Formats: sequence, C-alpha cells, structure tokens
Amino acid sequence: RLRHRPLHNNSCSSHFIYNFKMKLAVIATLAAGASAFAPTAQVSRSTALNAKKSAPKLQYVPCISTDDLPAPGSATSGVAGGLAICIAVDEKGSVFALGDKCPPVNQPLSFGKVEGGTIADPVLGTKFDLKTGEVVSWCPSGLGKLIGGIFDPVGVPVYPVQAKGKSVNVQVDVNYKANFEADYWSGILDAQGKSNGKYY
Repeated sequence: RLRHRPLHNNSCSSHFIYNFKMKLAVIATLAAGASAFAPTAQVSRSTALNAKKSAPKLQYVPCISTDDLPAPGSATSGVAGGLAICIAVDEKGSVFALGDKCPPVNQPLSFGKVEGGTIADPVLGTKFDLKTGEVVSWCPSGLGKLIGGIFDPVGVPVYPVQAKGKSVNVQVDVNYKANFEADYWSGILDAQGKSNGKYY
C-alpha cells in the first residue's frame, strides 16, 4: 500500500526548478525555430562561376555511328554537344533526333517503342510525335495517370539529323552546355577549383 508523504520545501523547489528548465528549453527551441524564418539582411552570396556566356551556335555534331543505328521501330541514345539525344528510327527507316529525357520524371526516351509516327515513354506511356516532339497522349498507363495528373503535358525537343559518312550528326547549340554551366553552382564538391585555374 502506498503511503502519501507530504512534500518538503526541498523537493518543491527542485520540482519548480525542473519545470522552469523545461519551459525555458521549450521557449528557446521555439525562438530558434522562429528565427529561422525571420527576415534577415540579404547578403549577396553566389556560387555561380560567373563565366562569360556565349551566343547560341547551331552546328551539326556527331552523335552516334551509323553502325549503331537501331532497327526500325526502336531507338537508342547518344550525346551531341553535351546533350542527351534519343535517336529513333520509324517503321519506314526514317531517322529522328529528340531530347532523351521524358517529362515529367526524366527517364530515358531511348528505351521507348517507336510506332505510328510516335515514340512512347517506356514507363508512363506518354507518346511524343517524332517530328515535332509534341505530346500525342499524356501518361495513359496506370502509373502514368497517377503521376501525370500532377503535371501539365510537356513535349520534348527535336533536332535536325543527318547521316554523313559513318556518323549520324545532330544539329544542336554547341554553346548550350557551357552557357548552362556558367550559371551552375560550384563549391565544396568542385575539387578541381575555379574555371580560371584558381582554388576557393
């Protein structure tokens, strides 16, 4: 059987101190959390390389070898001017070049099936027109309906393509990658230092 003992002054004061410390800790935590969202003086901080940008320059560059052209009704991937490119061949043998990232989640378009003038996203089922890159059918599969309902339909870029000798060439902006990287962040992960040869 428990026996009730009267509280002594000593235990009352230690109980009061404990409660006071707990309240103080809660208040300090709330104040620290609120200060994270409080407006502060804006300090200019930039991790951009601040490299000079170049004007766009369209040029045919090699993407894949003609030996690597896929069979009609399929596609493969390549790189031209630093851009990921999907090279698709329709049932008649015509060759098309498109951006190799399927919206909305950027899986490779080059894994898609080519038929009826379109190429289908291998995961979500979106069909893109081979000539224009426009959306023909947006995310019709089960998973596609779930994910595609969150995003607006977006097409993929298309590029002029030509075969020259043993190479399939694609016309791209050869300055695109350098211009993108001019604004790209750099810092602790950039073990090579700045673009001007100096280190941080």
